[in-house]
Amino acid sequence: MHVDHLIFAAGPEGLASTVERLGDALGAEFINGGFHPRFGTRNNLLPLTEGRYLEVVEVLDHPAADKAVFGQAVRARSEMGGGWLGWVVSVDDLTPYEQRLERQAVPGSRHFPDGRLLEWEQLGIRGLMADPQLPYFLKWISPAEVQPSALQGEITLEAMQISGNQHRVEEWIGTEIDDQLDGVRMEFNSENGAPGLVAAVFNVPGRGEVRI
Repeated sequence: MHVDHLIFAAGPEGLASTVERLGDALGAEFINGGFHPRFGTRNNLLPLTEGRYLEVVEVLDHPAADKAVFGQAVRARSEMGGGWLGWVVSVDDLTPYEQRLERQAVPGSRHFPDGRLLEWEQLGIRGLMADPQLPYFLKWISPAEVQPSALQGEITLEAMQISGNQHRVEEWIGTEIDDQLDGVRMEFNSENGAPGLVAAVFNVPGRGEVRI
């Protein structure tokens, strides 16, 4: 199980302004990730170390956004002012999670600006919408050279700060966290308001720790 990426929903100011603000805070430039035709969304990405990345996503005025659960989730978070939408773990096989959660994975894809196609399967978006402290699961279909992890950055994800219950998250992902998961420090606070990803701490070369 790999902590794959974090998702930040653009606020009312839009994708470009949100990315500029986060880029200034982290001293880094995002790249254009392209368009999700199945979800009616688009994104910008910041590659991190350890095969992870930070995704900033914006919902579009597109029919798919009204039908796809992911598009609905992005719209709802953006209408609340934007901010952290959630976190994602990638796995080699989704079958055990499909059996345990009694639901089927759905296909996902994204077209890069240069026309290349990135494909995956995902599971658990409805779980995230119902309980935002929970991650959703992803299995990459496209070869490694096309995946976002092929672009290695210099910034490291050190910690995630989550409002919620550690036991509930462990039950959902099917493994114990023991203060960290896949090398990322996990900090839970059950008295911090509504459940969800509250903040992420990054180690930025030349700046030290930056909390967003």
